[in-house]
Amino acid sequence: MMKRTAASKPPARAREGVCEVDLVDPKKVERARASLPSDRDLQRAADAFRVLANPNRLRVLTALDGRELCVCDLREVLGISMSGTSQVLRELRNLGAVEFRVDGKLAYYKLADTHWLKLAEGVYDKLAAVEAG
Repeated sequence: MMKRTAASKPPARAREGVCEVDLVDPKKVERARASLPSDRDLQRAADAFRVLANPNRLRVLTALDGRELCVCDLREVLGISMSGTSQVLRELRNLGAVEFRVDGKLAYYKLADTHWLKLAEGVYDKLAAVEAG
């Protein structure tokens, strides 16, 4: 085994975050595997992140914060077609993030669960902090 002094640099690959050798600790691996959610739960979480990985869906969540808007208003907020707006809203409904009510010929949307907006805001805050250094 190579000894390093405090002044020596780690090998190049290690500086990039890659192990220089293949040394597996089976006990640690088993504990890590045991802590993982089920494949179904992981897939559901990945699907939720996929829904949130769309700027227009994030815009809708923010636009609905503390207010109810009709689909026509949301279309104007997004600056996209009615069919595009409907698709955005359908994905958010499937996620359980928004809900709607009908009033005559109008459909009004509001947040059904603020968790998704808070999650997005947490990401905005974290990215701003990382950027600020």
